[in-house]
Amino acid sequence: MGTEAAAMAQGAEHAGEIVHYFPTEVLPGVVINMQTMYMTWISMAVVLVLFLAAARSPKLIPCGLQNVMEFFIDFLNGLMEGTLGIKGRKYMAPFIITLFMFILISNELGMLPQVGVHWTSPTNDVNTCFGLSLTVAIGVYIVGVCQHGLGHFRHFVEPSPAFLPLHLLDQITKPMTMALRLFGNILAGEILLIVLYRLAPWVVPELWVMFSLFIGFLQAFIFTMLTLTSFAVAFAHH
Repeated sequence: MGTEAAAMAQGAEHAGEIVHYFPTEVLPGVVINMQTMYMTWISMAVVLVLFLAAARSPKLIPCGLQNVMEFFIDFLNGLMEGTLGIKGRKYMAPFIITLFMFILISNELGMLPQVGVHWTSPTNDVNTCFGLSLTVAIGVYIVGVCQHGLGHFRHFVEPSPAFLPLHLLDQITKPMTMALRLFGNILAGEILLIVLYRLAPWVVPELWVMFSLFIGFLQAFIFTMLTLTSFAVAFAHH
């Protein structure tokens, strides 16, 4: 299984393809998409390096990387304060900022030139996207209980117990739609890039890459906004 997967991966690289997962069976019936794992760790490393580099020698008047990072942080702080309130912003800022930066870097990673390293976006794998959405869904319950105790679950029967089935359905469908929206947009962008490179190898793919960079930011923003609306329940005053 591992040999076949490696051969498929090498064939994809020689063909100039962008999307493959390099599946490896680590245990009987347990398959890990190693390409996704590699790119996920690279994305985490890039986020860590960006924050460390921006905070290494902070200046009163920011410039360069510090200015860019402070722009994103101020932007996200404004979103959090408007959705979660001041208390919610202070409580959730580390998680929300890290989540946004990780998704942003992951989305853009697949747009790098395929030179030497086979770059793909971790978010073009539905497993990564479901992992992110389930983390948010479970985190809402944890934070809600920490803030309100078991009374957090009271909103499931508000304004009437008759709404319980709708609230339960919402809890199931929301993580699914968050994951599939992110996955579909990123995967479709990389597949279209493959097609454009084969049909029109000059100019057009470069224009699409620039548009895809914007789409990567937009999808990170949308996922973060949906995350904030999910956590807003945990900070609402019943």
